[in-house]
Amino acid sequence: MVKHALRLVVLAYLLFLLILPVGLIAWRTFKDGPGPFLDALSTPSALHAFQVTFVVAGWAVVLNTAFGVPAALLLARHRFPGRRLLNALIDVPLAVSPVVVGLALILVYGAFSPAGGWLESHGVQIIFSTPGMVLATVFVCLPLVVRAIVPVLEEMGDEQEQAARTLGAGGWQTFRRITLPAIRSALGYGIVLSLARALGEYGAVAVVSGRVVDETQTLTLFVEERFENFDVQASYAAALSLAALAVVSLLATRLLRPEDGK
Repeated sequence: MVKHALRLVVLAYLLFLLILPVGLIAWRTFKDGPGPFLDALSTPSALHAFQVTFVVAGWAVVLNTAFGVPAALLLARHRFPGRRLLNALIDVPLAVSPVVVGLALILVYGAFSPAGGWLESHGVQIIFSTPGMVLATVFVCLPLVVRAIVPVLEEMGDEQEQAARTLGAGGWQTFRRITLPAIRSALGYGIVLSLARALGEYGAVAVVSGRVVDETQTLTLFVEERFENFDVQASYAAALSLAALAVVSLLATRLLRPEDGK
């Protein structure tokens, strides 16, 4: 009896919080057929928003992967002074509001800050351009790759890696032939999570981008801008596209997530 009641509570929670809102967006999007949906996403502004979104998300995933794998190896394989502090700092993006992150980046890399002013004097603009959007997205996605890999590394231990070294394998060879195959599923899981998070990021990107239409407008910002300008069809179409990308990412994470006991 309790089990059935809990199921009803969970289903009702998901129904009103997730299924109904997304279903309503889908109905509003396709109520006049697929034509308006395709037309709304074929405009130059929508296509540019898609392009900016994928460029920012792609760079964020690459940079987070390049940082996440070495950081996970450092935390799982080594003991050093400050390890607990580093471990805590990696989780800071989960606790800090993305809007605060965006403001902090403006204070550091804005045109009126020492670092930002020096960069702009040398022709490098960070804030209100793609590099600033990438930095903001990298920050909010920072823990995802690390937290996906560390438990797998700790569970597998380092016996095989040590055996490979005693047989003459170098560091890169050991990583390529022993470590990487063992963490491949976890790495893929972390990458897909980072991609999903990057595609849907709004707060930090909204602050550092300037929301310039056809220049620094991601798909999430496009949804807001179109809705505020009463172009609800374009807003619904872009929002449904984001939801579809989220569903695809969810399915990918289910396939890539390491199984228990493996």
